[in-house]
Amino acid sequence: MHTNKTILVTGGAGYIGSHTCIKLLEAGYDVVVLDNFSNSSPEALRRVESLAGRPTTLVQGDINDHALLARLFGAHKIDAVIHFAGLKAVGESVEQPLRYYHNNVTGTLALCQAMQTAGVFNLVFSSSATVYGDPASLPIREDFATGATNPYGRSKLIIEEILSDLHRSAPEWNLALLRYFNPVGAHPSGRIGEDPSDIPNNLMPYIAQVAVGRRDHLSVFGSDYDTKDGTGVRDYIHVQDLAEGHVKALEWLDRKEGLKAINLGTGTGYSVLEMLKAFEKACGKPLPYKLVDRRPGDIASCYADPAMARDVLGWSAKLGLEAMCEDAWRWQRDNPKGYE
Repeated sequence: MHTNKTILVTGGAGYIGSHTCIKLLEAGYDVVVLDNFSNSSPEALRRVESLAGRPTTLVQGDINDHALLARLFGAHKIDAVIHFAGLKAVGESVEQPLRYYHNNVTGTLALCQAMQTAGVFNLVFSSSATVYGDPASLPIREDFATGATNPYGRSKLIIEEILSDLHRSAPEWNLALLRYFNPVGAHPSGRIGEDPSDIPNNLMPYIAQVAVGRRDHLSVFGSDYDTKDGTGVRDYIHVQDLAEGHVKALEWLDRKEGLKAINLGTGTGYSVLEMLKAFEKACGKPLPYKLVDRRPGDIASCYADPAMARDVLGWSAKLGLEAMCEDAWRWQRDNPKGYE
């Protein structure tokens, strides 16, 4: 148990944040959540507390509010920060690049400045496999060239570069840059899960909304890729495994080993049609879909080499495709309108 350690979780009410908060509370950490609820619900945190049987401390506000951050770090003895607060829709980032750079990049600068002032030097950053752009080969290793294809991915890459510069300038910083592949699924209780405020940008919540009757069919973008069935292949990782990876990353930071970028994925790629079939099995009914044109900026295949996470963090994904679909369906079926 990690008693007396307090972790600040920015964006802690969001999809990955809420699942991570449960794991932290279960592991004995105290949790302070900073969230502006721009794309999340206070209800998620209420459910987190009831599932974990322990309270969190909520600070409602924005990552770009310097005065608020100063008050937060003054009021709580924070030992480490897990930074999830960020906008994350690829398409929207193309339409609103300034909003994405302001929220993601400027927000991270504000956070790091507040941490530095408070003498808090341990940070787990929520990065993304989008920083690899279109990889030259597969599986993707951490030493591959980076290069994003949209403002969302570029904002993550810029932050990684800022954090690398920060570490070079001040070696007391310990930084884990976790590059997630495609988080899916939900807490096995069915009480918390992914609740997109708008049309889902990701495959799994979209399929789930078709299954529950909120959408009439799934659009499959691209059926002529060089993959086993022509549809895009991605590395899907259960959000419970992903949350566990953050707890392991905090333990790694405690060992004061500096800075590392680490993939969190399963190492297995599934196509869109394979995901659809697995979800049909979980929900027990056929789901209508249409094959449509590719989306600009999408790549054919993307999956991780997860060896470094195993070697460095002692972490590897345990939950497979069946659990991902069953848990996502349970959440969607029990909460057809999300947290409303």
